[in-house]
Amino acid sequence: MMQLTRRQLGLGAAAAGLFGSRAMAQTTAPSVKLPDGAQVPALGQGSWHLAQGRHPAAEEEEALRVGISLGLTLIDTAEIYGGGRAEQMIGRVIAGQRDKVFLVSKVRPDHATASGIQQACAASLSRLGTDHLDLYLLHWRNGAPDLGTVVAGFEALRAEGRTRRWGVSNFGVSDMEDLFRIRGGDACAANQVRYNLDDRGIERDLLPWCERHGVPIMAYSPLGQGGALLRNAALAGVAARHKVTPAAVALAWTMRSGHAISIPEAGSPNHVRENAAALSLRLTDQDVSELARGFT
Repeated sequence: MMQLTRRQLGLGAAAAGLFGSRAMAQTTAPSVKLPDGAQVPALGQGSWHLAQGRHPAAEEEEALRVGISLGLTLIDTAEIYGGGRAEQMIGRVIAGQRDKVFLVSKVRPDHATASGIQQACAASLSRLGTDHLDLYLLHWRNGAPDLGTVVAGFEALRAEGRTRRWGVSNFGVSDMEDLFRIRGGDACAANQVRYNLDDRGIERDLLPWCERHGVPIMAYSPLGQGGALLRNAALAGVAARHKVTPAAVALAWTMRSGHAISIPEAGSPNHVRENAAALSLRLTDQDVSELARGFT
């Protein structure tokens, strides 16, 4: 859906992650507003399992290129994905079109020391073939030094222009509260967490907390894992009514609040085209209610 105020969406702070949002007219591709005011695509592309032999490399690269052409221009990766091979693949794909892409990568916590974060970022930039990231995330907290060191490292990278913004991943409410108690910690631009129709635990506390503090979430594994989510009867029924795939409905559901960026992974051009159908899909109150009942 187009970028709307919370009042227009009918969502209060406590209700952001709950089932139920009024269907709104879509006149532009859905986007999410970051704390610095930048608008980023609400539907992007993940790369967790890319460049690891699950599909031919040429097919995976073409899928990423097709996604970019369809508006899925936010690409998420990490230094640990495929031992750096995912970043290298993405670097080949974005060569010559870096200005079209909002590029996200993640540093592993044991690299997020005062000097290590500089080295890790430099290595990621080299593999990606670029001089800057649009967003750099701490992949998870366990194993990281104190958060003050992490924030200082991220801020140094931002001052040098090697990343435009920084954020976190897999942080719960207590982690976010610890982060915000640190000077400069409230500059966090996003929190990347698992979120899908079958895994809605963040709706109890984290999603409302993030909305109150203006921190968007990035939903990884929005289609679940292993395919069970996509075989749900309620999801299939909504998909049939809209003449789209269950994947498109599941992705539209994750984006429905206007506060979440969804980053599905696609290993083939056909799969990414199916995902892109979520950009123009409007879920009705009836759809959302049926999904609520189907995933209890």
